[in-house]
Amino acid sequence: MTTRRKFIKQTIIGTTGVATLSCSAFTMASSTSSFTSNRPPLADRTFISQAVENTIKTVKKGIKNPELSWLFENCFPNTLDTTVDFEVINNKPDTFVITGDIDAMWLRDSTAQVWPYLPLVNQDEALKKLFKGLINRQTKCILLDPYANAFYKDLTRETKWKDDRPTPIPGVHERKWEIDSLCYAVRLSYGYYKETGDTSVLDANWDKAMRLAVKTLRTEQRKNGETPYYFERVRRNKNIITPFSGKGRPIKPVGLICSAFRPSDDGTMYPFLIPSNLFAVESLAQLSEIYKDVFRDKAFSEACQSFSNEVLNAINKYAISEHLNYGKVYAFEVDGFGNKAFIDDPNIPSLIAMKYLMSERYYDLEAYKNTRAYLLSDDNPYYFKGKAGEGQGGPHAGLDTIWPMGIILRAMTSDSDSEIVWCVKQLMNTHDGKGFMHETFHKDDASKFSRSWFAWANTLFGELILKLYNEKPELLKSI
Repeated sequence: MTTRRKFIKQTIIGTTGVATLSCSAFTMASSTSSFTSNRPPLADRTFISQAVENTIKTVKKGIKNPELSWLFENCFPNTLDTTVDFEVINNKPDTFVITGDIDAMWLRDSTAQVWPYLPLVNQDEALKKLFKGLINRQTKCILLDPYANAFYKDLTRETKWKDDRPTPIPGVHERKWEIDSLCYAVRLSYGYYKETGDTSVLDANWDKAMRLAVKTLRTEQRKNGETPYYFERVRRNKNIITPFSGKGRPIKPVGLICSAFRPSDDGTMYPFLIPSNLFAVESLAQLSEIYKDVFRDKAFSEACQSFSNEVLNAINKYAISEHLNYGKVYAFEVDGFGNKAFIDDPNIPSLIAMKYLMSERYYDLEAYKNTRAYLLSDDNPYYFKGKAGEGQGGPHAGLDTIWPMGIILRAMTSDSDSEIVWCVKQLMNTHDGKGFMHETFHKDDASKFSRSWFAWANTLFGELILKLYNEKPELLKSI
């Protein structure tokens, strides 16, 4: 840790002209004495970005409510403050990002945790190295096991899920096949490339990993009815279910991609998980662009675009249905036989999150609006209301538990100022005085929450406030 922190400080000094790193150079406490910063001391932070620190100070000036200012200060830098293991390995930056209280790195979470900092990379060379290092690390993870969702840096570390079948190989925390894991790796690389123009991380290993990712997605279309993947958990959690010897429920091959698990890590009911398939549509299109413009590989570029079109056509045919009360809506999961589940996941990707996650050209706007209205109504079996708050939940943490991430995404995708303000106030009222977001809270008692250290939820909340500062600054003055 000492060597890594020394490298980070030297990088900042060399690229920003900051001669020293005194506490006064950073936001250490709220300007209001009743809300003292919950950030770790400067010397204990795992990564420091001057651009992020400057952003915190700037945004706080635009927030009227001292509690909201305090929440932003605590949450926005939480990923950098607490979860980053950065070093240089074989002359290449390497960034390992744990999810928080679970000491492992998810491809999904790690991308999402750093995503709000992406617009700042051209202002901060240290931050740029962090992104390059994470792309390099994710490349290693995919090459290690494209079906795994979470990894260890220490290859000698034994996973707590050693009884899973098949046994995770060294370096794998668990092997839940989730389409979005590979899509998030594409999102990170494409986003970094478009923001910086830097193609140095798109090297031979990255190329190998992306081709393996596309091959894996192709395999999981299961057009011949077969898959090499299976998953069985001996120490069984009731929501971690992959029936039929770990292969999942039957599907009719229609061009969609199977996912054994949802982003909440719950098992799928029907293997064609629509939000993740929509995510794959965009990810494959992004790969097509990279292989056309960077690698000049016309054949693979066209293959990726064709794959993207195939999945989108299948979504439009098999996942959009007429709802009794809401008109044309998206199903959450389908099986190709005509069976559909009309719920959502409060994690990301989700049906509601489509507007946040991807371009509108990849989804039906009318169906999205109708779906959003349905999911935020009492007709959704997983929309909970109580004394503490209301919002979407899911099977993962049990009935009557609400996900702050779902409330954040509701605000992120809203066109209504009043709805956005309502969402922010919900988040302010349900953190139980801790100053951070949680995974879930009980609808009637916010003190009953799960995961006190969930860096993605914290950083996502910061991303919401930053979005409001840039797009609707008047709202931050009205709360």
